[in-house]
Amino acid sequence: MPTTTTDIKQLASIIGVAAAATLGVLALKYNNRAIFYEPPEGIPMIEGHPLVGTLISQILNKDRAHDSDCEAFERLNTLTFSASAAGLRPAIVTINPLNIEHFLKTNFENYVKGSDLIDALGHMLGTGIFISNGEHWRIARKAASHVFNVVNFRDHFTDVFIKELNIMCDGPLDEKARSGEPIDFHDTMFKFTLDTFVMIAFNVQLNTLSSRGTIDFAEAFDRCQEDCLDRLINPVMPVVEAIKSITPGQKTIKQHLAVINNLVYGIIQERKERLANGEQFKDLLSRFMDTHNEDGNRLSDKELRDTVINFLLAGRDTTAQALSWTFYNLMLHPRVEKKLREEIDANIRDEHESDSCALYEVVKHMPYAHAVLYEVLRLHPPVPGNVKVALEDDIWPDGTRIRKGDAVCWSPYAQGRSTEIWGPDAKQLRPERWINEQGELRRESQGKFPVFHVGPRVCLGQNLATLEAIVAIIFLLRRYKFTLAPGQDITYRTGLTMPMKNGMQVFVEKLP
Repeated sequence: MPTTTTDIKQLASIIGVAAAATLGVLALKYNNRAIFYEPPEGIPMIEGHPLVGTLISQILNKDRAHDSDCEAFERLNTLTFSASAAGLRPAIVTINPLNIEHFLKTNFENYVKGSDLIDALGHMLGTGIFISNGEHWRIARKAASHVFNVVNFRDHFTDVFIKELNIMCDGPLDEKARSGEPIDFHDTMFKFTLDTFVMIAFNVQLNTLSSRGTIDFAEAFDRCQEDCLDRLINPVMPVVEAIKSITPGQKTIKQHLAVINNLVYGIIQERKERLANGEQFKDLLSRFMDTHNEDGNRLSDKELRDTVINFLLAGRDTTAQALSWTFYNLMLHPRVEKKLREEIDANIRDEHESDSCALYEVVKHMPYAHAVLYEVLRLHPPVPGNVKVALEDDIWPDGTRIRKGDAVCWSPYAQGRSTEIWGPDAKQLRPERWINEQGELRRESQGKFPVFHVGPRVCLGQNLATLEAIVAIIFLLRRYKFTLAPGQDITYRTGLTMPMKNGMQVFVEKLP
């Protein structure tokens, strides 16, 4: 053993040289991928930096992550590739429709929400339906299926949409039409859908549409979502959050979560008291209070909170983004807007707007309105990417070998822009691709158009989201002409969903 300071220094020097040499050898072996990662045969791999793989590029390119995926598929000339990043699971990324249907439907039981996804999202979504697995998910899914049915859509939810649409039109949109000033359309849609879904979920009028400032709940909701993505792609995010927690003036995720929880738990407690007094409600909260968990018990306050927050996230964000991207594309494509207005004029009368049941029936038979919405969702999917984890080894339809523990990723954003899947005009807006020769709406396979997910986890609120979006489009196009304000950079902000990064300023002209 070393007995002198000199001996200790010499030993430390030897250890340092040996460590550097070992690191150098490893860097030579793993010169383009994460340490110890061995890529599967038969599919190309995205090359990264020695030992850390694509981790650095993931962090640096976070703001354009979805376009990076598109470029990778095009550069590698493939529909499936592998990737590795230090600290994260080995990943297989695909846009092959057959693969997507295989792991989301055919071999559904082999692919689950992984522990890393649950860890990244659990602080916000709890044990809700979107990040749960197994029997817990099945019970939650069954309970939710009784809530999201046609009768509720037609007899209750549509009434809420129409009420909130009238508030939006009579308030901020009419005001900007009179003043001639532009309005942030994207922000307005988020306020509209937040008010709508808080009313549907809790029977509470949040009144964000009439608010001039920032709503604490909305700000907290947005910030927690951003944090979820950061935790998912950056393994050192907990350290970053810890530093923020001791930095003066920095609001922490814990504080944002407290804003959300205080509101939701307060509403739950108030609801229990009002139900005890004999009041009746038709909102999501009351409907879920009548359901049971896998133990046969009524849902606890925590389970109620998680359930409603999950559906609030799905309804508020995805619908607001779908509307924002739809009107952005309509302003860029006057031909499409003209054709859509013609279908609306041919089918919608004034009395439909005050009769939700009649409106529901008419909207179901407007193929071009659906085609426009689906085409926008193809190019701007509200959930642009997703991930599951393989429980056991598997072989996909294209021959890709999946290993137990692999992260399995799919990208609706990259898939919707793939010329191999959607043809040479894949990056162009052409709603007619959704209309068949008989003039009816064309249905694509779930694997080719996984915007509403695939298989047993297909979106329960698909009809609700589609109905709300088309009803909103009808209301707005019958009342206004929108024009994009010049000089804007309209792009997405990377997150769990795909909002506009800088908003969207538009001029509003009220139609006679």
